[in-house]
Amino acid sequence: MGIVTDVVLPIALAFIMLSLGLGLTAGDFVRVAKQPRDFLLGAVSQVVLLPAVALGLVSIWPLAPELALGVMIIAAAPGGVTSNLLTAFGRGDVALSISLTAVMSLLSVVTIPFIVLFAYTHLVGGDAGDVSVVETALGVFLIVTLPVLIGMAVRRWAEGFATRVHANAHRVSAVLFVLVLAAAIYQEHENALEYMGQAGPVTAVLNVLMMALAYVLARFLASGPRQRIAISIECGVQNGTLAIAVATLVFGGGLAVVPAATYSLIMFGSALIFIALLRRHAVD
Repeated sequence: MGIVTDVVLPIALAFIMLSLGLGLTAGDFVRVAKQPRDFLLGAVSQVVLLPAVALGLVSIWPLAPELALGVMIIAAAPGGVTSNLLTAFGRGDVALSISLTAVMSLLSVVTIPFIVLFAYTHLVGGDAGDVSVVETALGVFLIVTLPVLIGMAVRRWAEGFATRVHANAHRVSAVLFVLVLAAAIYQEHENALEYMGQAGPVTAVLNVLMMALAYVLARFLASGPRQRIAISIECGVQNGTLAIAVATLVFGGGLAVVPAATYSLIMFGSALIFIALLRRHAVD
């Protein structure tokens, strides 16, 4: 697994984030200023509420410390590109979803190190040894922020090329995500069913509870129903590849990877059910 974790995984994540950057324009960031209330609600829900809910769950749930750490890692991850597609399918505000994904992905260079290393100290105990906030931030910058910025630069200076390759790059990203997820499960294949049986329920509760809480908050504070849908899905569909990469590259994988894998398997089904319920309610 050495070449997979040390080479293939970082390259796969960097390509996925490059694909995200190819689809971004300056308007996706300008929109933040035009829709500050909706954006801030989504951002606070992701960066503050989601990790807080996750910490509350793992504090009362009987889990091995490494599994609890893994839950916090997936909670610290920003929304994934798939959240934009699911938002479109759910007839939500796609522009808001894209803005949240873009900005939160760039900010993850700051948010992930602090949330994850705090969780390590609180849940596992002691310090993280050779792992530091600066080193973790640098790693996130190289495999997340930098590829997004490169993709945006290509979009800015070679828009025709970026437009042509973006769709194919997104398809490749989907394949890479599946491969990374399969590799993460295989890494713990000897005890996969046992570990996933332990991590599955808590990640399912986190996923469903967070989408429900985000929807309720957005019902009172967001500007409209399309914005509620976008914020809810953005808070439920996380960047599983990034979470797996952080768990693997920073903490050496092991049990910390399992919650990211189970969450990634669960979140698509729960989001589709959530969308179906919204559509049924709209029809009724």
